[in-house]
Amino acid sequence: MSTTKNSKGCNRSTPCGSLLFLCLAFFLASCGSAKSTSPNYVDALSSKKIIKNHYANALDFKTIYAKVKARYKDKKRSQSVSVNLRMEKDKTIWLSASFIIPVAKVLITQDRVKFYEKVKRTYFDGDFSFLSEKLGTDLDFQKVQDLLLGQALFDLREEKYEGNIKDKDYVLIPEREMELFNRIFKLSPENFKMTEQRLTQPKENRSVRVTYPAYQTIQGKTLPKEIRIESLDGERFTTIEIDYRSVDFDKDLSFPFAIPNGYEAVMIK
Repeated sequence: MSTTKNSKGCNRSTPCGSLLFLCLAFFLASCGSAKSTSPNYVDALSSKKIIKNHYANALDFKTIYAKVKARYKDKKRSQSVSVNLRMEKDKTIWLSASFIIPVAKVLITQDRVKFYEKVKRTYFDGDFSFLSEKLGTDLDFQKVQDLLLGQALFDLREEKYEGNIKDKDYVLIPEREMELFNRIFKLSPENFKMTEQRLTQPKENRSVRVTYPAYQTIQGKTLPKEIRIESLDGERFTTIEIDYRSVDFDKDLSFPFAIPNGYEAVMIK
């Protein structure tokens, strides 16, 4: 984590912190225009087969370029921004958010999270602790990438799961629950992508629920169209809705990013 310059940076309740949360959350998907539908009849499959199909259908790409409209809401404020996303698989996620004019940029790599926002002239340059705090669960680059592609936050191949069918979705629940987390994963029988993943920390009254209301296929690739994120941290409840307007795959992309001089470092409390 970077060293702060003074105590004037943003904390978790400031508008710039919320803006970063909104910008970071927007990319938890890709774009499309046609809703997917579940089959009327769902074949009974073993949990191993469901998990195998989930990873067999993982999105194969080199880069993604997308334009997104994202909406953020908590008890104090509601705002919308337009976001440009550039992504290089397993390497880089780059975001540029605009509200009439450019207001923030974010750069995420395998080991760092960087951002700056122009309204309060603040920046962050450090590890994933800031993003983990805002989303209410421990994150790294792989988890962020999986979220935006409709993949499971945890590697489902590393544990044993009980599998069943509910509301025309496959449901996976760990046979042995982790001490700190309760987890539920729901997958579409149509494409074996996530329709919902829910992580809760009951002792800390923290939870994250990510739902994918619709998927679509673009250029032969299936990816989310819409994403809804609901995060509870104590009494603080936030929602983020994402609407992807356009997407292109496998273009040559650049990821320009430089923190302007004179900006103050964000504090994490």
